[in-house]
Amino acid sequence: MPGLKAVASTILSVAVTFFGLLLVTFLIGRVIPIDPVLVVVGERASPEIYAKAVKELGLDQPIYIQFLDYIGKVLTGDFGKSLLTARPVLEDMARVFPATLELATVATIFGVFLGIPAGVIAAVNQGRWPDHLIRLVALFGYSLPVFWLALIALLVFYSELGWVAGFGRLDIFYEDIVPAVTGMILVDSLLAGDMEVFNNAVSHIILPSAVLGYFSLAYIARMTRSFMLEQLRQEYVTTARVKGLSESRVIWYHALGNVMVPLITVVALSYAFLLEGSVLTETVFAWPGLGFYITNSLLSADLNAVLGGTIVVGAAFIGINLLSDLLYKLVDPRTH
Repeated sequence: MPGLKAVASTILSVAVTFFGLLLVTFLIGRVIPIDPVLVVVGERASPEIYAKAVKELGLDQPIYIQFLDYIGKVLTGDFGKSLLTARPVLEDMARVFPATLELATVATIFGVFLGIPAGVIAAVNQGRWPDHLIRLVALFGYSLPVFWLALIALLVFYSELGWVAGFGRLDIFYEDIVPAVTGMILVDSLLAGDMEVFNNAVSHIILPSAVLGYFSLAYIARMTRSFMLEQLRQEYVTTARVKGLSESRVIWYHALGNVMVPLITVVALSYAFLLEGSVLTETVFAWPGLGFYITNSLLSADLNAVLGGTIVVGAAFIGINLLSDLLYKLVDPRTH
């Protein structure tokens, strides 16, 4: 049956991709110039203690046995303990990932609601000043280093103008007031009906999400422009105009309607890249998310946390790509 074959093919593709992710992270853990045994026992440990730790960690086993053991632990959610927090890495991930998810989601919304209209306007005005202006803005989005833009944004909008809050997700006064249901403060504060906490959270997330969303905006605007230019050359657009349909209906309903199908993949990829590419943004804004956690773990030679974070980001990327494929098939009737 074609349906079962498609499902089997998708499951196999996801399994192979995840296996490749585990293989890469395992190899990174073996080639990185950090001795995991010394990290555990310390540099002043005696040879006997060192040898005992090697055996307990399973590093005396053949490499393929170590890899199989590694796969088994990951599949059961065992990423080891973090040396930085002394807690299981999976527990740390559950604590910090919602912050990254919240930041990436708001940034993607920012990129979608500004990037798609910008791309449409650029395509409709191809070769004229709106097109040149939007392409220039998108070019800056690709070219500017994110840490530099984040620092400038903090200097201007927080330090000088005082329009938004600064570092972190909340002011200290508002921390731990609302119960953590989802881990995303915007959602949790609304569920609790606490608008004061919600407003403070909005003030904190505006700047980092705008900085991160700017790069999403640039990518989405560029791709939307490209897709729209192709659609505006199609015969159905000419036919719609000949029939007397308004230009706005031709552009925003017919042409953009056909563009939305490939744009699903573009938005999904942008969202996935924001989830994995928010490390510098979270570091500059002291945003307690996954990127900030991985950075601190890397600086502390906390290998378990670094590899665990890498696997979580990779798994999220795989999941979002799978979801985009499913949405693509639902929206595009030609795939049925």
